[in-house]
Amino acid sequence: MTVESLYPRLEPLLAQVQKPIQYVGGELNAQIKPWDDVAVHWALMYPDAYEVGLPNQGLMILYEVLNERPDALAERTYAVWPDLAGLMREHGVGQFTVDAHRPVRDFDLLGVSFATELGYTNLLEALDLADVPLHAVDRDETHPVVVAGGHAAFNPEPVSDFVDCAVLGDGEQVVGDITDVVAAWKAQGRPGGRVELLARLARVDGVYVPRFYAVTYHGDGTIAEVLRTRDDVPARVGKRTVMDLDEWPYPKQPLVPLAESVHERMSVEIFRGCTRGCRFCQAGMITRPVRERTITGIGSMVDAGLKATGYEEVGLLSLSSADHSEIGQLAKELADRYEGTNTGLSLPSTRVDAFNVTLANELSRNGRRSGLTFAPEGGSERIRRVINKTVSKEDLVRTVTTAYANGWRQVKLYFMCGLPTETDEDVLEIAELAVEVIRAGREASGSKDIRCTVSIGGFVPKPHTPFQWAAQASAETIDHRLRILREAINADRRIGRSIGLRYHDGKPGVIEGLLSRGDRRVGRVIERVWRDGGHFDGWSEHFSYERWTTAAAEELQTFGLDLDWYTTRERTEHEVLPWDHLDSGLDKEWLWDDWQDAISEDEVGDCRWTGCYDCGVCPTMGTEIQIGPTGRSLIPLTVVR
Repeated sequence: MTVESLYPRLEPLLAQVQKPIQYVGGELNAQIKPWDDVAVHWALMYPDAYEVGLPNQGLMILYEVLNERPDALAERTYAVWPDLAGLMREHGVGQFTVDAHRPVRDFDLLGVSFATELGYTNLLEALDLADVPLHAVDRDETHPVVVAGGHAAFNPEPVSDFVDCAVLGDGEQVVGDITDVVAAWKAQGRPGGRVELLARLARVDGVYVPRFYAVTYHGDGTIAEVLRTRDDVPARVGKRTVMDLDEWPYPKQPLVPLAESVHERMSVEIFRGCTRGCRFCQAGMITRPVRERTITGIGSMVDAGLKATGYEEVGLLSLSSADHSEIGQLAKELADRYEGTNTGLSLPSTRVDAFNVTLANELSRNGRRSGLTFAPEGGSERIRRVINKTVSKEDLVRTVTTAYANGWRQVKLYFMCGLPTETDEDVLEIAELAVEVIRAGREASGSKDIRCTVSIGGFVPKPHTPFQWAAQASAETIDHRLRILREAINADRRIGRSIGLRYHDGKPGVIEGLLSRGDRRVGRVIERVWRDGGHFDGWSEHFSYERWTTAAAEELQTFGLDLDWYTTRERTEHEVLPWDHLDSGLDKEWLWDDWQDAISEDEVGDCRWTGCYDCGVCPTMGTEIQIGPTGRSLIPLTVVR
């Protein structure tokens, strides 16, 4: 069955909307395959605007992996802005892919990658535009299977009414397994309908199908137990992990956007996982163990990606890129390879204790010297012990001063507000630190023309971290601390004018907290918000705190609960958490012990360089952490100028 393109009906609408270029497709390295030549059809969605979604590495990787298969195709779809959504409803145009503009409704699978929970309402908007029933239970075998992935999928319970299944962990291998299951089921004549297909998918490692698990509750609202309703699905679902990243050198041909996007560069993931043990960091916890790409593997990806895209900047990505065991050699050899060109290298935020001028100079040797970003996270040394971000004030000032002395003029410091046990005094130390950084930087550089930007994010407790039990700070608390911090920074205008302060108020973080640690009952709130006009909740101009609080008050009262119950309430040790039946590899007992260590302000070392502290991941997965050096070097290339 050939599927018709929606573009002839879509094109006349584009002249009436902002940024129509984001809907036309045709990007460099995009792929379109004949529909009838393959057995399985994937629509891959990043539930945000094109400019945010296109650079997403996870979606780009799966797009390429699936399209390499002769029996499958993958196309991309993004959230459409309200101006186009209204016109689509008016003219009967469904949610479409940007590649061949095929209707999302006609695909076998809709894979949705959630980097943040604030994208949930955009999923509902896309389903409605696609004419796919919102509730999974209302779909039949003619509708796509909705598959959630990304970090938020480690607690998919709030969207369990709307997704058919969730993938835990890395996607490169599991999307192939899912494709095999769907292809076999279709080839056999779709036996047993949609329920049989979902049962087969539930037996794939790393795939969780919520409809096959029943949740019961105690009188106080806490969960009594989560039990499977079929014997042929696992009682606990474990995550999938790709162990040899060199075997998966994707994306080989990164997409190049037609419209401006949030990242204008080609990116290579140099390692996956983190063992620093920052207690607030869900990404670091759920992606263990550490798996490094080799220098030669990275070099090949950089070379192929630059040739395929024409970019002049390469981002070396990971959760803590300067922790790659061969980062110094890697940076030098890449800088040597591209010397004399305009190809620059960049790292995301750098740990204070991993920074050195030699590394920074290598990274900027061939490109522009941009600002440096460091993430102390906590304002005081006390709070940094609580969160296990082990860096002293002296180390931070010395590192930043060294950067100023060596020619950098712009430094960004990232902190969080609302951390467990935090006080006003902890936050005010951010101002003291920023002032000291400017004073020391002026002295070291001999110039007043330096700047320090302080960026503040509200802390949201996340599942599968030691802080999953913590009480979240209220919006009022966050806003109070941001106000006194701003006043402290501006107290001395001679210094304060060199310090920029960027922050968001505490309200979006409260809603993210509701969705992050919510259970199935929160689905009613999400649906109510969407029906009341809510979407693009990650964008301040579209986010409505009142809409969310009103929906939460009215929908949760049915269960005798409220917003505070999900956010500002501290959990107890033996409470059943909504995600306890989903296994990230971490022992819950170890997480609890680390939470107690946080309260006691006890730090834990990085197990890459110290002894194992029994988090549970390596024994569970039958593996061990990967540490260099590998002894490999990059072969110089003849650069075409």
